[in-house]
Amino acid sequence: MPPSLKLNAVAFISPQNHPILIRSFMRQDEHAIKYHYIAHTSLDIIEERVTAAGKGGDCYLGLLYTMEDVAVYGYITPLKVKIVLALALTDSVVKDLDIIAIFKAMHMAYFSAISNPFLRLESNTESSGDTSPYLLVGGGKWKSFRRRVDEVARAVTNYPNTLQAV
Repeated sequence: MPPSLKLNAVAFISPQNHPILIRSFMRQDEHAIKYHYIAHTSLDIIEERVTAAGKGGDCYLGLLYTMEDVAVYGYITPLKVKIVLALALTDSVVKDLDIIAIFKAMHMAYFSAISNPFLRLESNTESSGDTSPYLLVGGGKWKSFRRRVDEVARAVTNYPNTLQAV
């Protein structure tokens, strides 16, 4: 039986390197800043791998790096949205196919959210003064996206039985 994967956090980062959503699955809130740091430090490595791969590169970028007790994996969508997974570091071998399945489920959660024609992706920049197009992810209309991300995280925890169903 394959080892149980433990997803610590996931980060969705815009093509302009603005955080869209950084979701921690740890019980302690003190680790939240750690996963923001992990997401931002992953950007340099992602840019290097994308540049090295050229236009014909794969979406899955593989293991980016390990830090303390976390293994960090990267994925970039065709529209240049970056997804970063922070998995608990284990002594067992983690298969790339398992990680790719998680990334595809996360990508589909994001795709489903932005495909909603009633979801306002951009904020009114005149009133707020901020030009970030992803300000509203924390809003109520994005609740289904956050819920779907949480469902994928629960499926990873209950792997291998439920990940294929997501």
